[in-house]
Amino acid sequence: MVLASAALDSGYALLRLRAFRDSTYDLVIFDQAVRSYSRFGAPVAIVKGVHNGFGPGFSVLGDHFSPILAVLAPLYWIHDGPGTLLVAQGVLFALAIVPVWRFTERRLGAGAAYCAAAAYALSWPVAEALAFDFHEVAFVPLLSAVMIERYDAGRRGRAALAAFLLLLVKEDMGLLLAGFGLYLLTRRGERRAGLAYVAAGAVATAVCSKVAIAAFGGDNDYYWAYTSLGRDLPHAALHVLTHPWDAVAELGTPPAKLAMMGLLVVPLLLLPLASPLTLVVLPPLAERMLADRFANWWAPHYHYNAFIVAALVLAAVDGAARLRGNRWLRDRVRREGGLPARVLGPRWVPAACLLAAAVLTVPFFAFGDLADPAMYRRNARASAAAAAAAKVPDGALVEVANGVGPGLTARTRVLLWDWQPRNAPWVVADVLRPTFPFPSVAEQQRRVALLTASGYREVFHRDGYVVLHRPGRDPW
Repeated sequence: MVLASAALDSGYALLRLRAFRDSTYDLVIFDQAVRSYSRFGAPVAIVKGVHNGFGPGFSVLGDHFSPILAVLAPLYWIHDGPGTLLVAQGVLFALAIVPVWRFTERRLGAGAAYCAAAAYALSWPVAEALAFDFHEVAFVPLLSAVMIERYDAGRRGRAALAAFLLLLVKEDMGLLLAGFGLYLLTRRGERRAGLAYVAAGAVATAVCSKVAIAAFGGDNDYYWAYTSLGRDLPHAALHVLTHPWDAVAELGTPPAKLAMMGLLVVPLLLLPLASPLTLVVLPPLAERMLADRFANWWAPHYHYNAFIVAALVLAAVDGAARLRGNRWLRDRVRREGGLPARVLGPRWVPAACLLAAAVLTVPFFAFGDLADPAMYRRNARASAAAAAAAKVPDGALVEVANGVGPGLTARTRVLLWDWQPRNAPWVVADVLRPTFPFPSVAEQQRRVALLTASGYREVFHRDGYVVLHRPGRDPW
């Protein structure tokens, strides 16, 4: 199952890369950072630093504290390019099958374990994460599932090691630890450990967010998204304590947040709601749902929901097991004249239903792209993008449209083509379709006109892609 899932995930991601469906923001950022690690340097991403005004020597540790990315650096000694990250992500997602299987097998048996593991592998949060380039989230399903499963198996030291490694994935992963601590507080005899996880998670989140990021040249307030609650964390916390209903209202503003939260549990048949394990995901989920900026945080697309999907699948399994063992439910079945085993079905039935629900969601999310012929054979636009990229010589500094950067980052120094002139010798622009960060195609066309007026010469133009060149010194 792990091999099949890794092949599916990696193959899907590589098909997207070949079809020019990936983006400079964010795949090139991680590619440049890991390449820097592989050359025994700081994780510098010039594309991130220049576009966001931090400078060309900016370390991505000042954006998100993700030192665990360094473990991928040796893979770049084998193959230096973004495809390496996509394959690594697919394998990491697939490896979470092992702890999901073990956890489920203990509660519902081997048959249910296969179904639950497959439901996780086909889940829409995993698919959507694969469809949005590469991110540090690749490590989270595996580590979070190991933390929960190993603790459940009585291997507290291994669970603690997985928890520590989670803290190296992203500055806010302490919230997952805090959520796990809340879950342990519901278990008799585990409250001391629960308090330890809550405290460790809270302290780690504060230190990584307010100390580590600033130490690496980042802005602590860059991702502050709670302006309706306060201008900073102390003011927001005071506002929530004195006006709790404002926080409750924020959870449903806009209503898309409620739809998002429903989408997380409905395909899991609402079973997570029957398990205290769902407490694990509440702090990181609240971090997103209380925000009033960054609408991507409460959208079903992107990678954000992959941070919590493994924990939710385990909560669904635990919820199913609890419902089967619920004395009130079994007594009611007996009173109505049925046998519990006959009415409730074999132990594998809930997990089989989870798998069926996951399969039903496939066409509506990213894995549905596998039915698109353009995934396997480049269409005219993708072919034009490949031809435009081929015009740029190896080693050149190039400002590139968001969708073309992944095709160039392995052999050139990529900057994002944006509204600010960077004076790179080469520019690959798109004048046909909207591309980040421009507000409109008209603005993109005006930008190209300004470049040609300033001395750039057009050397390629096809299907909306324009390649411009101006001989001169590399400014970076």
